[in-house]
Amino acid sequence: MSISHALRLLAEVASSQWGMVTTAQAAEYGVQRLDLSRLAKSGHLERLTHGVYRYAGSPSEEFENLRAAWLATEPSLMAERRLSDLANAVVVMGASAASLHGVGDLPAARYEFSSPVRRQSQRPGISYRQRELSPIDVTIAHGLPVTTVERTIVDLVEARTDLSLVADVLRDAARIRSLDAHRLVELLRPLAGRNGLRKDDGEALLDQLIVLAGLDSETLANQLAASEALADLVAARRLANLTSDGFATKTVGPQTQTAIRSLTKSIAGAVKEAILLEQRNFDESSTGLQSLGEAKSTLCRVVEQASIGLPMQELLGSFGQEWMTALKTAATGSGDGTLPAVEVVKAASGLGLVSAHD
Repeated sequence: MSISHALRLLAEVASSQWGMVTTAQAAEYGVQRLDLSRLAKSGHLERLTHGVYRYAGSPSEEFENLRAAWLATEPSLMAERRLSDLANAVVVMGASAASLHGVGDLPAARYEFSSPVRRQSQRPGISYRQRELSPIDVTIAHGLPVTTVERTIVDLVEARTDLSLVADVLRDAARIRSLDAHRLVELLRPLAGRNGLRKDDGEALLDQLIVLAGLDSETLANQLAASEALADLVAARRLANLTSDGFATKTVGPQTQTAIRSLTKSIAGAVKEAILLEQRNFDESSTGLQSLGEAKSTLCRVVEQASIGLPMQELLGSFGQEWMTALKTAATGSGDGTLPAVEVVKAASGLGLVSAHD
């Protein structure tokens, strides 16, 4: 077979596999081992590992050796087909999974894979663990099936990895994404006893990792502050803070009352929905990670700090020119109305936007 013809055939395979092809896949297209050897010698292909080649012109990537090792676990199957059947897939796990997720700093002496069927490898750099994973414990990272961060953390604990190193993984993960603490506690339960804790006390083991990781309410607050869904909540809190500037002693005229009613109607639904959504997401992602029960107070503190720092001029500008003029008029003590500004806060409280005690 000519080099050009062989390359055209292999291109169909390699184009969807990071520029890689296995000897078994090549054989199905009529390209034999001898042809592959010739292509490698001529510089058209590069041998990455036993039975796996890469197009020489394909860009070298960080995880190409791990991808090559994964392709070699089932060399006759195309990557696309394998990725469409995660229930039966060979899944990256352990330190290799942590590396794919970009968390921790674990030495990866070998590539670790999980498989629902028994597998063996003669290569010293490959290890398998036979088990069936729940679908919720498998995800895709950098094009490879991999255990979720939660499952990865638990696998590392189960492998008796130094807990301080596991805590590093937890810390890094908590800084870049939300973690499912309920799942972590559930998976950690069987490992609590052998780590010197009460049997099945997964929450205590997670708390231990949290302490080692140095996670605290400040870290959680930073995560919440980055959430766009808090924007409306901050604005509502700022409305409550108008009383702290002595505004409660001023009177609000009819123009302002009309603006207030219009304002509350327009933002009440959006703000309330944002609060409920953020509360729900916060409860789901933070229960267990906040072992001291500071979840609610942390959320309030984030909102309060953000609202204090919100420029009043920007807030007023968002209300429109009429609303701005009305507020300025009321603030100087003029106007015909008698509605104290504190009533604005009470109205917002009645809509569930802010607490009347804030």
